[in-house]
Amino acid sequence: MTDLLAPHFTDEKTAVAHLEASRWPDEVNCPHCGSTNVHRMGGKTQAGMFLCNDCRDKFTGRTGTVMERSKIPVHKWLLAIHLMSSSKKGMSAHQLHRMLGVTYKSAWFLAHRIREAMKLDDKPAPMGGKGGQVQADETYYGNTSKRSKSYRKGLKRKEAVLGIVDPNTGEARAFHMELGAGTTVVSEIIRQHASRKSVLVSDESKLYTKLGKEFSSHETLLHWGNEYVNKNGFTTNNVENFFGTFKRGMRGTYHFCGSQHLQRYLNEFSFRYTNRSGVGVNDVDRAALILKGAEGKRLTYRRPN
Repeated sequence: MTDLLAPHFTDEKTAVAHLEASRWPDEVNCPHCGSTNVHRMGGKTQAGMFLCNDCRDKFTGRTGTVMERSKIPVHKWLLAIHLMSSSKKGMSAHQLHRMLGVTYKSAWFLAHRIREAMKLDDKPAPMGGKGGQVQADETYYGNTSKRSKSYRKGLKRKEAVLGIVDPNTGEARAFHMELGAGTTVVSEIIRQHASRKSVLVSDESKLYTKLGKEFSSHETLLHWGNEYVNKNGFTTNNVENFFGTFKRGMRGTYHFCGSQHLQRYLNEFSFRYTNRSGVGVNDVDRAALILKGAEGKRLTYRRPN
């Protein structure tokens, strides 16, 4: 485990050097125009900044990342990234607020920015492939229906989630859907994220019946009959395990999540599951992936109308 007293978690100059080494491992280039004709500025007020000799814009290692315009020191950003990446069930904003010595509001927004860095690329490669498989299943997150007068009333208070896992690579992707989303929505998501050359593994839900014909084969498990490994040896245990980690983290660490933010939390749990120690990714590697993922992304406050 990484030492929490490592220099880049406690010293700002070391942290900035760590960020710049991650951002520009070979040569510093301008995030505005891409030019490498840059130089580091001096003086008291502009120390640590770069100036592009071509477009004449100034920039730092934060420019063009989720850290841009943040007044939180870089070493606290790096510590927050490490804490969120190494905590299997997440790290609450209240805990970050106490450990980093920042306000709760700053910690909450910082955590959402880090989740933005964990998000998938706009056009990720499809999962599975020839000779591979993808497991798909849906679940519900939200208030328990046990406290409601009827199951239907309880279900209306929940949020629908679709999960897809490639058991061969360990990759997981999860998507927040409108409650009651039908075959069209589920099929569109799976078509976009899973290779049709792979085997689709699901439960007996009719959501996958027609879609399964588009894949090399469709393996079904009869969960209503307590079948968890079918006669051909296929299972949905991997995607069920992902859902289990997600729900335990949401219940035990975050306690509550508004529907407008649910996809960000799904991105967080998907990232950690995909890059877990079981597939050879340690805490240091995971934090480094988040730091690289922070590039080219922004998340800003929206002022109320």
